[in-house]
Amino acid sequence: MKPILLSSIIFCSVAVSAQETVDTVSAPKAKENRFTVDVNLLTRGELRNGGLSNTENDDQTAAFVIERTLLGMEYERPGLSARVTAQHSGTWGSKETNSFNLYEAWARLQSKKGLFVQIGRQNLNYDDQRIFGADNWAMTAMSHDALKIGYEGHGHKIHIIGSYNQNIGNMNGGHYFAGGLQPYKAMEALWYHYDVPKIPLGASLLFMNVGVQNSEYAADTTTYQEQLVGAYVKYHPRRLTAELAFYYQFGTENNGLPVDAWMASAKASYDINPSLTLYGGYDYLSGDKNFAVPPHGHFGMTQHRKVKGFSSLYGSHHKFYGAMDFFYVTTYVGGFTPGLQNLYVGGRWIPVKRLSTDLSYHYLATAAKLIDYNRSLGHELEIALRYNLMKDVSIGAGYSYMRGTDTMAALKRAVDDDRELHWGWIMLTVSPKIFTTMW
Repeated sequence: MKPILLSSIIFCSVAVSAQETVDTVSAPKAKENRFTVDVNLLTRGELRNGGLSNTENDDQTAAFVIERTLLGMEYERPGLSARVTAQHSGTWGSKETNSFNLYEAWARLQSKKGLFVQIGRQNLNYDDQRIFGADNWAMTAMSHDALKIGYEGHGHKIHIIGSYNQNIGNMNGGHYFAGGLQPYKAMEALWYHYDVPKIPLGASLLFMNVGVQNSEYAADTTTYQEQLVGAYVKYHPRRLTAELAFYYQFGTENNGLPVDAWMASAKASYDINPSLTLYGGYDYLSGDKNFAVPPHGHFGMTQHRKVKGFSSLYGSHHKFYGAMDFFYVTTYVGGFTPGLQNLYVGGRWIPVKRLSTDLSYHYLATAAKLIDYNRSLGHELEIALRYNLMKDVSIGAGYSYMRGTDTMAALKRAVDDDRELHWGWIMLTVSPKIFTTMW
């Protein structure tokens, strides 16, 4: 009996060992590598009657179709990711010489402890995108050639960013013109974010130093240093969302003038139900004092010894200050800025599945006191709709109306005799992932 029992034990042990060996050999290896190819096609038709232009052209009507194409490839595995995105943008029927460019080309090394390094051409998105944003509404999305080092973990995020630009035809420390990827010679930034445990509260601090040169005088290779410091806070308890931001600019701008400018914003939104959200807010951006509006056919001769007008730098400008993009996208007559006050209310409604609507009202005024004009710029009404036709395909449409004032007409030269401005648009967005593989 004992020999039989011993033989059985030996047989079972060998069988279990053999099964473990088979399981070990046959167990599939985890797929750690992922490669994807994605496309973003954006086509938008616009009809404008007034707006954007600050010329004295009597015909303010414009109709055009613009498009942007992004073709991206991305590779991921634990500890390493890389992405390359080509971009084409242009207006239907035109022949642009610089319509193709490289939007993204970066590599990111990531440790298990939260440390990372990302280098190459990349977009920078922080907080509400007021200072750093991709500006996806624009036909040429914004990116930066930069090195980013940081840590993310345990509710803390800290990013250190550095960039240095040079012209390929002038590599020996010469002048860097604003016609490059970004209008700065060098840029350094420090961003810190903290999410408070057990409280729906997040806060960020941002510091920037931007080195700029005067592109109008090639002989002047001086790099002027301009700084920005500020904070952003977001509180989101259940249905309520409250946002506050403040930024202060100082240093020296590219004409050698000292800078003393600031901006503040406050926004609140409340979800009445899953389909309806109401919101409102106020933006204040400081402006240049003693702002004189030159008459038609004349040049402004006001001398400024200090720049008080706030610059929104590299943010997603279309997201703020009214959808018609009168402010911080195109310049004022004379080149200075009287600043801006933007008081707005609105609501978002989802009446049926896949359809969303947004209706808002803006009262716009200058921040600085004007000579011979009052501060009021006008009233703007906006409506926008978005419908998801299918996965990765959506169609949007919008209409904006502005009743401008004499001040608006003098500053922008962009309203008709009735002080009315109209803008309508329709846009198709197609953004599929056309290929994904893992191994």
